[in-house]
Amino acid sequence: MGNPSGNKEREGFADAINRAAFGNERVLLRRRGRAVAAVVPIDDLRLLESLENRIDLVDARAALAQANKNGAHSLDAMLKELGF
Repeated sequence: MGNPSGNKEREGFADAINRAAFGNERVLLRRRGRAVAAVVPIDDLRLLESLENRIDLVDARAALAQANKNGAHSLDAMLKELGF
């Protein structure tokens, strides 16, 4: 006969996807009243990924500048120094 609550959950998830995709909404998914995940428009995801990439680039440039300032060591030299 099927699982009526499963159908309800599928309909709710489909609604969340439609709200994000077509309504440009950010939809929180909850379990026992607690937000556990989100369905977001694809443009929001792309923006978030772009921001993460920029942060990573800033961090990488700072690490490179620090290495240039303090001198860099090869991985082999560091492993030898650590006894590996």
